Amino acid sequence: MPESKFPWQAPLPAHPIGEREFVFTTADFERVRKLIYEHAGISLSAAKQDMVYSRLARRLRETRLKTFGEYLALLERGNSAEWEKFVNSLTTNLTSFFREPHHFPILAEHLKKLQGKTSIKIWCSAASTGEEPYSIAMTVVEALNGFNVPVSIVASDLDTNVLSIAAKGVYGQDRVDKLSPERLSRFFVRDSSATGSYAVRPELRRMVTFQRVNLLEPNWPVRGPLDALFCRNVMIYFDKPTQYKILSRFVPLIAENGLLFAGHSESFLHAADLFRSQGKTVYELANKPR
Repeated sequence: MPESKFPWQAPLPAHPIGEREFVFTTADFERVRKLIYEHAGISLSAAKQDMVYSRLARRLRETRLKTFGEYLALLERGNSAEWEKFVNSLTTNLTSFFREPHHFPILAEHLKKLQGKTSIKIWCSAASTGEEPYSIAMTVVEALNGFNVPVSIVASDLDTNVLSIAAKGVYGQDRVDKLSPERLSRFFVRDSSATGSYAVRPELRRMVTFQRVNLLEPNWPVRGPLDALFCRNVMIYFDKPTQYKILSRFVPLIAENGLLFAGHSESFLHAADLFRSQGKTVYELANKPR
């Protein structure tokens, strides 16, 4: 068996994977893993091979290329437009309004303690289709009793497709059906362009600024001090060294009393010198005075 280029992952059998429209070899899959890891820090396990094939096969059809080798060569030549589509294809965007609901009362109490500040800053670093940053904005309005409050929310994602959806702020009935009638009435209006859809009210949408951010890029357009940073269900796609590198870059951006919110399956024990747990996947700076 050929040795994997990724030492943390088991090697794959050296033969084409299944009978498919396009030949997809172990070497092709290894190249995909290397490219997405180097470009976006995403560590694909061997179990993702079928997912990778199905998503990238669409790109082969769209580009009218005959083999994965030709497609990957196109990326390696630096085709920026296709790089964006490649990354968008391999990123997963699972979200909902008030997902992991225990975080939002914690955020609300934190915001109430900050009342009186002239500027409160929040970064949602995995905005997906917008449900998370709009949930943050709704929490802000409820905690501080109004839309006209000194709070700015930056919502970013690697995937430009989902950011486009988020910026529009229009959702089908199935996306809002778990919101309470009070929240639905206060924060949404029926969308005239699509039957059964709801649009985020303009005054809520104005609280959020959407922009593309790759957490692996050397320069982020986000400036501190941040009073809250949501980085939920993102670190699970990175290996531990990449997680630590990103967390270390968060530290100087977070205000002394700022909070970092992580996903339910994420733990930052390996970065205890940077952040200490406050329980319920909420962290504060490790060097914060007790």
